[in-house]
Parts: sequence; C-alpha cells; structure tokens
Amino acid sequence: MKHLRLRGAAALLLPVIALAIACPPSAARAQDTTTEPTTPEPPAESSPETTPATSPTPTSTSETVCNDRRDDDGDGLVDCADAECFENDLCHAGGGEERTSAACSDWIDNDGDQMVDCEDADCQTPQIAACQGSWRGGAQASGGAAGGAAAVGEEDLPELGEGQSVEDLIGRGGDANGERTDELCSDGIDNDFDGRSDCADFGCRFDPQVTVCNGTPGLRFSVVAGVGANIGWDYDQSGSEERITNTPEAGFTLLQLRALGPIPFIENSFFLINVRAEDRVRLTFANFQIPISDLGHYISINSGFGGLSPGLIISAARQPLLDPPFYMYRAFEQGNGAALEVGGPIDERGVIRFRAWGAAGAGEFTGNVGGRFFRSDDRNFAWAAGGAFQFNLIGFFDRFDSPFLYTAVPLTWGVAVGGKYDQRPAERFAATNAFSLLQVWHFSLRVENYTRFVMDDPQTIPVQSAFNVQLGVLLIPRVLFFAADVGGVWQVQPWSTGAEPTSDPSYREQLDTFQWRAALHWYFFRSTGILAVMYREAHNEENPSDEDAPELERELRLEARFRF
Repeated sequence: MKHLRLRGAAALLLPVIALAIACPPSAARAQDTTTEPTTPEPPAESSPETTPATSPTPTSTSETVCNDRRDDDGDGLVDCADAECFENDLCHAGGGEERTSAACSDWIDNDGDQMVDCEDADCQTPQIAACQGSWRGGAQASGGAAGGAAAVGEEDLPELGEGQSVEDLIGRGGDANGERTDELCSDGIDNDFDGRSDCADFGCRFDPQVTVCNGTPGLRFSVVAGVGANIGWDYDQSGSEERITNTPEAGFTLLQLRALGPIPFIENSFFLINVRAEDRVRLTFANFQIPISDLGHYISINSGFGGLSPGLIISAARQPLLDPPFYMYRAFEQGNGAALEVGGPIDERGVIRFRAWGAAGAGEFTGNVGGRFFRSDDRNFAWAAGGAFQFNLIGFFDRFDSPFLYTAVPLTWGVAVGGKYDQRPAERFAATNAFSLLQVWHFSLRVENYTRFVMDDPQTIPVQSAFNVQLGVLLIPRVLFFAADVGGVWQVQPWSTGAEPTSDPSYREQLDTFQWRAALHWYFFRSTGILAVMYREAHNEENPSDEDAPELERELRLEARFRF
C-alpha cells in the first residue's frame, strides 16, 4: 500500500518534473546551489528556495541516491518515488518529523502516522510553502476553465463545450455529484466514492454554494444575510374577509454567522458553529465530528440537531421556500441540549449508510446552545434515541444537500427511513420518518412523511402524521429557479387500547393544517446573491382554545439573500 501511495504521488509530479527537464540547462544550474552528497543522508531542513532542482539529464543508470531530490536515472521518478528506492532506509516511514518543506514533499511518511506529505496536518501550516493550497478562487464564467480550474490542474478536467463553465462538470467526467456542501467538503472523506475527496472533488471545487474550497484551507468564516418585505392577510375562523390582522413588515429577515473547518491535529475532522443574529444574538448550533475509520465512519458530538427529518439540517440559506415547513416539526422534532451520533457506510461503496444517536436536554424549547426554558419553574429532563438507514439507489445524496438547483444535475435517487423514541416533559411517543429524493437534469423532487404514536393516554394512542412534497425546476441555468411545495399535518383516528380513559390527556395535540407555497428565485450574482418572491397560503383547523387564531393565512414575501 505504501508503494502504491508513493507511485501515485510521483505520478502527480510528472508534469512538474517534465517542465523542469525542459528548462535551459543554464537556468537549472543557476538554481542548483548545493553539492551532491556522496553518501545517503537524511533530508536536511530547507526552504524551497534552497532545495536542489531536478537534474536535466540522467547521471546514472539507476536512482543511486535517494535523498538528493534528483532524477538520477532520468526515468521521470525522483528519490523515494522511484521503485529502486522503495527498500532504502531513507524511504521508510517513522524516521522523523514531518514539519519542513523538504519533509513535506519527499513522498515519505516521515512520522509514521499514515499521512504522507501534504496529507499530514503537520504540513498544513503557513511556514510550509510546499503545501500551500492550489485552489485559488471561484470558477470562471463561460468560455473555459481558466483561473480556478487551472490552479488545481487542467489534466483532470474534461473538455468544456461552447458556453459551458466548470460548474457544468459537476456530476460528469467521473464525478459522482455526492459532495456539494461545506460540511461534506471539509470532512476529509470521499463521501461519494468517486476517487476525489473534499476540495479535489468537482462538486466541492465548482459548486458556488461551497465556501470552504474558495480560499486557503483551514478555518472558514461565512455569512448569510436576508433582507425583505412581506404583507399578510389572516382571516378569522368565521371566514370573514373583513378581518385583516397583519400589517406590512420590512427589514433584515436573516443574519447567520458560521465558522467551520477541520479540528486542529485531528485528521479528517470537522467542526461547525452557527450563530443567529436577526432577532437577538444566540448560538443555535455546534457540531464536532471526528473519524473512527478510514471508510468514512464518524462520531459526532453536537447540540442536539440529530433528528430524523433532513428539513432542520438544511441551512436557512438553502431553503427554496425561504422557511422550513414548520408543520413537519412542531410536534415531531425538538432540540436537545446535547447529542452523540455515530454513522457511516455499511458497504464498501457507500450504497447503504446508517446513523444512530442519543440526545438529552431540559426545558420545553432547547434549540439554542446552552439555553433552556422552564414554564413556572417546572424542572424537567427530556431525552431521545433513534436511528436511520440511507439507501443511495442511484448516485449519492446527503441530508446536508441543498434543494436549490443552479446548474443541471445528473440522475440521483435515494431513500432514507428511520425511527426514534422521544421522552418529553409533557408527552412520550415513538415516531417514524421516510424521505426520498429524486433529481435529474433541471428537476428535483423531495417527498417526506413524519408519523408519531403518542403513548400517554392509556385508553387511546393518538396518531399524528405530516407530509411534504417539494418540487424544484431550474428554468434557466444560473438565472431562474422555481420551487413549490404542498403539505400538511393531520390527526389520524386514535388507536383504542381498551383501558380506562383519562380525564386530561397530556400530549400536545397539533391542529390539522394544509399549506402550499410557491417561490421564484433570480440568481443576480452567481448563487451568492438571490432575489426571491414567495406566496404562501395555509388553511388551519378551528382552534377551540383560541378564537383569534386565523383559519386562513395568506402571505406575499419579497426577499434578497446573500450567502458568502
């Protein structure tokens, strides 16, 4: 395996070596300021400026010296990349630290931690010039892969057709289209098994929604902002259109600050901290994820997001209807104080994945990190446990994926099913969730069902169910995207247990709701700037405990969003 890794690294350097050989001998001699050692010695610490250049002509019929940074036999392979040096002691792992430019570019696992050269976190520091990132900026507009693509190497890019940009390469040319989010593009894992991981993956390199690959590697800070205006019409339960309770509003609707990136000194790790500031500054989410295997299995310690539905995972900046369908979560999901999750692929190709978690918290609403709310000082403790399976039937998808379409996408079809048990202060219930994603070309279809079985009343088991169907259509690539959804929640006929009834069932009954929405998005600056107009209409069941609760809600909303 070590030899294969060395050969792979050497193959990547062939174009550089060929360029060096093509340089005039005088230039090469001018750069060569060191003398060739007569006996093998460990590589000395040096900067790239003092490193000997590759010899333009072979000086031997074999790679006689394995640490002189020369191609002695002229076969295009230098030092430890050459098979003749594989057995040399200088090319064995564990011989020293990997903290210099020389050690970080010698094709050796010097410190024996299974990470070679720039793959090693020890080499990802500012003073190691040999490992400065090759990705330097966004994809270019139509006409070619200049700029960002050229920086990472054009040799791995398919030829672009007329009017295409590098964004059209996502899902083509060997790309499986399974890595297109900041989370997946910074976890050190080849999530879609297409041979490219993180910022080497086409989706991570060229999807404008990915921010962690648009600059130097390491800590990344991003901002999402929304500003808009809305007007609503709420009708009372008598249906009288004379009662209009809402007045127009305008202002910032969203301000989200995020820091994310690898955890220092933990290979293939990832962290994310999210702050919401549109109403009051509050830390809403924190996640620290570390690997537990080379196949992509992980442990995640987070602030309690780990429910069944993917709807609460998707960032507020990636909601094509501007807000999540809240009826899917009011009675089904609840934030906890902390959660521990494990997950990863079941088979070696990642066709089947799993995740399992346990979570706990206190208070009625614990969606904020470190925040809790108690009504009338009623101290309590809540906990939940569950698991889910994901089946990548065609292609790869992830629950972090954005529902937005910016360019055409390849065929992807996946299904996720799961269940959980939730113990809350006011109720306890079991729940199931089923989610399916189908997308191809300019179309995306997401279907979800959430059902719960409340187990507080000994006489009956109330059953509540919610569904959402979301359709996305890319009308004009990079210009117009249309989205619409329809769904609701209703209470199914309770199951009778035959036990004695209780006078006061304690579970939280959610009133029946039916809602539909439609939105049109204009990408006025790539996918960083979006102008959206959305219409919403909701029909609610009559609320016997609140006569002022509206039975019919209508809302028209205009909003500009920026994410960078």
